[in-house]
Amino acid sequence: MVDGYQPLTDSQWQVIELLLPTQRRRRLCLRHVFNALLYVCCTGCQWRALPPQFPPWTAVYYYFYRWQQLGLWPRLNVAQNGMDRLAQGREALPTLACVDSQSVKLAPRIYEHRGLDAHKLVNGRKRQILVDSGGRIWAAHVHAAHRHDSTGALALLPHRPWWARRLQLVLTDAAYRGRFARHLQQLGLAQQISSRPPTQRGFVPLARRWVVERTFAWLACFRRVIVDYEFTPASHAT
Repeated sequence: MVDGYQPLTDSQWQVIELLLPTQRRRRLCLRHVFNALLYVCCTGCQWRALPPQFPPWTAVYYYFYRWQQLGLWPRLNVAQNGMDRLAQGREALPTLACVDSQSVKLAPRIYEHRGLDAHKLVNGRKRQILVDSGGRIWAAHVHAAHRHDSTGALALLPHRPWWARRLQLVLTDAAYRGRFARHLQQLGLAQQISSRPPTQRGFVPLARRWVVERTFAWLACFRRVIVDYEFTPASHAT
């Protein structure tokens, strides 16, 4: 994990370019657009504050939103995860996943999908993520922070997508009992609950489930998502 903005290397762009809609000619270079999106995510700057070496912010935001509407970002993410797993000598698709949530503050003057997480004392939103044993995010969902994990996580796997056909076991904590547990059972997935002992305080690494906590720590390297600055939960998940 690299801290700070790094533009795409030639080899990285060669892989990503194959997954982007490049059938027609454009005045803008999509590689510059992609680098601008990485810059926003890493530095946390406002769209209008993009430095002049990038394309106009209106064009960059257009591609961000357009690709979000087309569902391109999840497809790109799944493809990159699979290639990374293959590079490490593993199967492209996971058999084990970990699910957990993190509450984050919501920027002022944004009232849509806002709630208070009474347990964490956070006024904002909660992000649910599903990661594999290496900590790669395969699915993400964002909702108001007051919603319970067992219902908020249902959107992670509303059905069994193609990338989850090898998935067998989902590791969670005790908050994901109830509706989410029954939903996993309907999808033909097993659930294993692993929680911190009630007598211990602070962070306690749990076997095989600590990777999701490390992923949350990785997210702290990207200033755009430390606080939720997006008007819509879908944009924050993207």
